[in-house]
Amino acid sequence: MADNNRNVPGDGKTAKGPSLGENNQQGGAPNQPRPQGNVAGASSRQPTTRVQQPQFSQADLNKIVLEYLNKKGYHKTESMLRLESSNTPTPPVPQVNSSNTSLANPGELDGSSLKRERDLKDKITKSERELRDLRDRQVRIERELRETRDRELRLAKEKDLRELKDLEEKMKRENDPSVYFTAYGMLRKWIDTSLDLYKPELSRILYPLFIHCFLELISKNFLTEAKEFFDKYKVEHIILHGIEINQFAGISLPEHLKENELAIAYRDNKYRIIVSKTSMNLLLYFLHENDAVGGAILIRIINQYLDPVISTTRPDKRNEEGESNPEEGIPAYVARIDDVEKFNEQPVKLGKHQLDPEVQKEIEAELKIKDEKIEPVNGVTLVDEFQEMTKPETDSPARETLPLPLKDSSDIKRMILEVEDSRSKIRLGAIQASLPSVCMYTFHNSINEMTCINFNEDSNLVATGFQDSYVKLWSLDGNPLKSVFKKDRNNNENSRKLIGHSGPVYGVSFSPDNKFLISGSEDKTVRLWSLDSYTSLVAYKGHTQPIWDVKFSPLGHYFATASHDQTARLWATDHIYPLRIFAGHINDVDCVEFHPNSNYVFTGSSDKTCRMWDVQSGNCVRVFMGHTGAVNCMAVSPDGRWLASAGEDSVVNIWDAGSGRRLKTMKGHGRSSIYSLAFSKDGGVLVSGGADNSIRVWDVKKNTNDAGPEPEAFSTSDNGNSNDRSKNSGINKKEIIATSDHMTAYFTKKSPVYKVHFTKRNLCLAGGVFVK
Repeated sequence: MADNNRNVPGDGKTAKGPSLGENNQQGGAPNQPRPQGNVAGASSRQPTTRVQQPQFSQADLNKIVLEYLNKKGYHKTESMLRLESSNTPTPPVPQVNSSNTSLANPGELDGSSLKRERDLKDKITKSERELRDLRDRQVRIERELRETRDRELRLAKEKDLRELKDLEEKMKRENDPSVYFTAYGMLRKWIDTSLDLYKPELSRILYPLFIHCFLELISKNFLTEAKEFFDKYKVEHIILHGIEINQFAGISLPEHLKENELAIAYRDNKYRIIVSKTSMNLLLYFLHENDAVGGAILIRIINQYLDPVISTTRPDKRNEEGESNPEEGIPAYVARIDDVEKFNEQPVKLGKHQLDPEVQKEIEAELKIKDEKIEPVNGVTLVDEFQEMTKPETDSPARETLPLPLKDSSDIKRMILEVEDSRSKIRLGAIQASLPSVCMYTFHNSINEMTCINFNEDSNLVATGFQDSYVKLWSLDGNPLKSVFKKDRNNNENSRKLIGHSGPVYGVSFSPDNKFLISGSEDKTVRLWSLDSYTSLVAYKGHTQPIWDVKFSPLGHYFATASHDQTARLWATDHIYPLRIFAGHINDVDCVEFHPNSNYVFTGSSDKTCRMWDVQSGNCVRVFMGHTGAVNCMAVSPDGRWLASAGEDSVVNIWDAGSGRRLKTMKGHGRSSIYSLAFSKDGGVLVSGGADNSIRVWDVKKNTNDAGPEPEAFSTSDNGNSNDRSKNSGINKKEIIATSDHMTAYFTKKSPVYKVHFTKRNLCLAGGVFVK
């Protein structure tokens, strides 16, 4: 085919004599005959002869040639030229000069942006080319299938065709970023609904899969989708792998995968996972079942980047969910550390709250007067008991860190009574833990109505919250609940109804001086009630969702709340706004508890963790991980060293508040939820109440470094349960396997136990609702 002589920009050099450009001006006809005659004659012609020649565009020229070829019958040549002419030529670029060019950015000088665009186009072109090649091969095989008559050859071709189609679908999935979201989200949901036996070790597989899905999205240039994927799921892993998550957060381009040390370690080495054979088989079976919706991608990642080590240990003997194993991870990445342990190394002060020296002297003077009138108990005077209670500790927080109102005469009188009760209390955990006496209060005609129960410090009042938006008080000692208003018509009644909330009441708590009661409700408010007038004094607003729990500080004045809005808040009775907002949980905050020195607040959440917060700074200083279900209740030992937590996973965990480590797990409630925990006043015994209609007693120090001598074994036929009333509870004892620190169980007939509480003299009170 004849050449079109398309114009090529000159190189700017000056040539001797006429150049080819003179006879091939832009818009001129192709192959114009050169002027006849010598050079001088050619140059002597007037330029008007060329200007008067007809001007044609490139499209016009193509049209003329196409008409000519069609007229002459060169149809094949015509179709080829038509295909070529469909590509519109690039318009001429104006000459670059200082007037039409801006200064280059520093990043453009090295051509990095151009290189990135070129690499992106190359990758897209490569994937498109591979898909096109697959389709071409499919077309060729389909054509061969139509032409062949040999049966064996047809079967082989059909098999090849199926494999090519499967490969094409696989390539499409691999290049679809939404599949990574679908696959990972599907696996998360499946693990979350798995049996508790397998859930802990299956959950640890999620982190490396999350990282490699993110890195693959980056490597395939799905940068927006990669950032969205990372931001959506990183919060689930930030506690155990916070340092690594922060390093991965800086990766935003494919080039970073070759520069980031951690990314290189993950891409070049296999992530070691210790898992039981059963759990691994369950995982692979699930992924194969969901092969078409992303399971194949996760299987490929496991095969390519993970190193599953099959453990011979039973799954229930493995580490609990949320615990990291030093044997797992990337062996070549030596900088890897346990993020939770490092986080829990923050300094805390768990000693007793220090009294004002003047108040301490005044109390000692009053106690000396009392000691002169009464004999010592077991050789211990009231002054000796008070000095033991207020003995200074090296890690006590400074008294000024927690501002408190000045003490008045009623506060001093209450402290003196506390000293007398402390000296007279029953010793349950001196050398060997002994069983407490339990008094159970059962509320009738309240099923599906009563939501919470709490006892006051003096153990002569009980408060309950109801679905009907009110709080009800009962006197436990039989005395009427008299108001300061003499004309109050309810002054002779031993119960009071407090009305003010506009939604179900889910939490109540008495102040230590028994002057106030606080209640939290679904209406998102906390109300402060006077126990002198039985009226609402203040409605505290700040939470944006229902409030699940409230708790007064052991020192009074302050209180804390837990809410569905995933935060806990610290309040003072004389402020209508929260003083601190404790944010960090990724699900509902279900319960809240104060440290005995009131400088720290503990929270339990549906995200299966407990946290410890510094009241002064508002920061989280400890994370306790190990539960496999929501945390419903907590209790702190009287010395402030240990934390007990329990919830939907039916176990009681004991934690060292100083280090954040779990000391032990106590089992005995079967598969029932646990609603309440309480330490005895000497800290040696823990009592729990739950949905299995039982109150269970635990030896806290057994199986720890603080354990005393082993008691003499008794022959029992009920696995250590000395109170054999399980027949009335409707629970099959064979299903309940208690740990060795389970001392006994007290069964109710048909009453789930909502609250357990120790009096100042170590009598255990419990409350629940009778279920018909």
